[in-house]
Amino acid sequence: MSVLVLLLAVGAACCLGFGFVLQQQAAAHAPLGDFLSPRLLLDLIRVPRWLGGIGLMVCGMALGAVALSQGEITLVEPLLATNLLFALALSRRQTRQPLGRQGWAGLVLLAGGVTAFIVAGRPEGGAAVGGPFRQWLIIGVMLGLALLLTAYAKRSRLSAAPVLLAVAAGLLYGVQDALTRVSGQLFTEAGWGGLFTSWQPYGVVLLGVTGLLLVQSAFEAGPLRMSLPALTAAQPLAGIVCGVGFLGDRLRMDAGALAWEAVGLAGVVVGVVLLGMHPAMPCGSAGGSAGAVRESAGVRVA
Repeated sequence: MSVLVLLLAVGAACCLGFGFVLQQQAAAHAPLGDFLSPRLLLDLIRVPRWLGGIGLMVCGMALGAVALSQGEITLVEPLLATNLLFALALSRRQTRQPLGRQGWAGLVLLAGGVTAFIVAGRPEGGAAVGGPFRQWLIIGVMLGLALLLTAYAKRSRLSAAPVLLAVAAGLLYGVQDALTRVSGQLFTEAGWGGLFTSWQPYGVVLLGVTGLLLVQSAFEAGPLRMSLPALTAAQPLAGIVCGVGFLGDRLRMDAGALAWEAVGLAGVVVGVVLLGMHPAMPCGSAGGSAGAVRESAGVRVA
């Protein structure tokens, strides 16, 4: 594993984790009448804390894009999942909650799961496989699942909406990461002309904006501990599927390696959930049910 890729991916995770906390703190105070509406972004853009969180997220995405251009998506995605460690660190600083058994268990599972998956799988890059049909099939399945989850979240509103929207956004971000890697390859091979005459960079932008709206709506509708674990778990899984499915990433496929890869991914998911549900994570009480009361009373908060 390249030390440069490791540093870039962990740096990206740090920026993303800090950025998510700041974004949620701002989105929790947004009016629920803006739920899943572009007006939500227009309201939040006037909040300095949210702009700071977006700035950190953009830095994280830029570092992640460089990491993806230098390493395999099956390597970078698990490392990006450690953003939850940095989110918890910032939240603990603000809430002064001790880490406790749950926090240590989540930390060990997340770090150990990432390590087990990378060591057992030994991700290697390769040429794209399966042709356009396979690529569009995998992307279509991811986008279709995200659409279904979003539609159901719009119906369920405050009950399951934060989790459903976060999973949908994670799927979109996983596909975005795959297209980011393809865009980097296009730029290397054909320069700016080849890049801007291809559809992938425009797909990156569209997925990024759509994912941003879903994430902010999830942050608005409920506490961070409901949305961030789902987002953090869904994105690497979607990215790995794209990496192996059509980008040509190769993992060791013998029985022992597959078993450890499965154990590693399971550890990542369980660790993410434990850390995301930690009491140090913001409860989002200013949004959620409080926002519902404002909506039912017909009061709109600027």
